[in-house]
Amino acid sequence: MELQIDSIVAQQPGVAEFDRLYIGGRMTAPAGTDIIEVFSPHTEELIGRVPHASREDVDRAVVAARAAFDDGPWPRMPLDERVAVCQRLRDAFAARTEQFARLITAQNGAPYSLSLAFHTRAAVLLWDAQIGVAREFPFEEYRRGGRNPLLVRQEPVGVVAAIIPWNSPQLLAAGKLAPALLSGCNVILKASPETPLDAYLLAEVADEAGLPPGVLSILPADREVSEYLVGHPGIDKVSFTGSVAAGKRVMEVAARNLTRVTLELGGKSAAIVLPDADLDAAVADLMVASYGNNGQACIARSRVLAPRSRYDEIADRLSAAVGSLVVGDPNERSTQIGPLVTQRQQRRNLDYIRIGRDEGAEVLAGGGIPAGRPTGWYVEPTLLGDVDNSMRVAREEIFGPVICLMPYEDEADAVGIANDSDFGLSGSVYAGDVEHGIEIARRVRTGTFAVNGFSLDVNGPFGGFKNSGIGREYGAEGFSAYLEPQTVYLPVGYEVPTR
Repeated sequence: MELQIDSIVAQQPGVAEFDRLYIGGRMTAPAGTDIIEVFSPHTEELIGRVPHASREDVDRAVVAARAAFDDGPWPRMPLDERVAVCQRLRDAFAARTEQFARLITAQNGAPYSLSLAFHTRAAVLLWDAQIGVAREFPFEEYRRGGRNPLLVRQEPVGVVAAIIPWNSPQLLAAGKLAPALLSGCNVILKASPETPLDAYLLAEVADEAGLPPGVLSILPADREVSEYLVGHPGIDKVSFTGSVAAGKRVMEVAARNLTRVTLELGGKSAAIVLPDADLDAAVADLMVASYGNNGQACIARSRVLAPRSRYDEIADRLSAAVGSLVVGDPNERSTQIGPLVTQRQQRRNLDYIRIGRDEGAEVLAGGGIPAGRPTGWYVEPTLLGDVDNSMRVAREEIFGPVICLMPYEDEADAVGIANDSDFGLSGSVYAGDVEHGIEIARRVRTGTFAVNGFSLDVNGPFGGFKNSGIGREYGAEGFSAYLEPQTVYLPVGYEVPTR
């Protein structure tokens, strides 16, 4: 396995071939013969083949996980021992961040510098944060009842189906694996068919950590097999990250068994630039907030709201900044914008640019395929101006480097536009007065919001309002999503132990 992965990491020609699946902690022959082919979004060449997990493989993974959860040591292990195993997993992952980053870039086109900083090193920070939460979490606490004293206990929810997308596979995997494993759950991780290769490196890391048999399975598969996994009666909880349409389907299928769900879905986040904002700082920040990860991020600030009084100035500054972004080979450290993950995504973005033009938006920067890029699924970083919030490009998630610049009349209008969306995942305000920015934050209905900046802090809860999802990940709130509370009613007069 290592040699095949290392050839991709070293950017050598050839195809990485894998013929087994990681089921219950062992590399196992798949039940079927279907394969997934992985293509480079930069060269369009085949770079890998892996087995496509089947329903039978899901059944085997669920049986292994169920046996390990119902009768195995993991959920009954003292917390310190579970933490020690997860710490080893974290350390083994941290030692391979460059390998993971190269693999992610090879598969989804994210610039290598971002893959290293965001997709991998941030995943290590997430493991650190969740280990810290686990060590301090009140798994048992006594409470004063109305008549009886109470013991409130937190039990692991059970067998978890964790379904991750292709745009940030390892960070999003860590956001599910860390709290699930630390809380005592067993996990079946469903990898995206666009990015399955880094999942094999994760399997190596899990082996090095010494996870007990049955605790983790990793299955690359498409939507049909994913739906079978979600609806499996042996699954206790589904944690899903993906599109709104897919999330609604997950919820529908999971409801048949009353399976618990956490859904982290799409976004159409607004960045409000107030009249007194520092424009130099705001524009520099928006190049990351809006175009980072090639715009393929649910938290992208894809609507930039500018006061009409400064609209032309902001449009000029943003256009110049967008036009100066370095587009090219994602393996080069200087690259800021790489190719989109698939030709399908490239066509989707180009279609939305056309739709924006047809709706009356003005293309202020970009608008097509970069010159000199006949190969690869590239789209120029694009800025659409004079966008009205009723346009499709303002209301639908494009998921690429296509950003809308929208004028507003006054502060109330800006907040109204920001809130007039089916989504509510994230957002920003750029203000000369931070306290004023905080007041704006209190008025915008999103799960996360930044004042004079853009960040994703793994120590705080992350998730969305409205169609952006249900539940939260990260922080203590994300950890508790993998636990079920049990209340034990104690006899009247029972003397509660003191600690």
